[in-house]
Amino acid sequence: MVFEFLIPERPVSLQTKNRANLQAWKHFVASEAAKTWGDGAPIDSRDLQLTLVYLCGNDPVDIDNIIKPIQDALVGLVYVDDILVTDVESRRRPLTGTYDVALCPELVLQGLASGDECVYVRVSAQPQLEDKL
Repeated sequence: MVFEFLIPERPVSLQTKNRANLQAWKHFVASEAAKTWGDGAPIDSRDLQLTLVYLCGNDPVDIDNIIKPIQDALVGLVYVDDILVTDVESRRRPLTGTYDVALCPELVLQGLASGDECVYVRVSAQPQLEDKL
């Protein structure tokens, strides 16, 4: 099971003082996810991994502060509760970096080609622990 989508905007930090902006960001993330997820029922019985790749400009948001808002935005749509997320991988890479395009998911390539800050999101089955050690 793999679900992926692209958030075509600069992420909002959990630490923002503008709480209305944070809520608007979460709604935007959910709406972008819904475009791909469709009308499927939320996952309710698996241990999941959340993978984020933040493609950033010159003044990036702290990578650790973008995880929770995105994770929360998917509750009730992709999974019934974020307690199902047992693993999180989060990466920040510059839009101007050099990448092996043959190895990048199509949505990451789309994000790079846009030239605008964005976040690639993938929800998949939890990996085996020993595969990550």
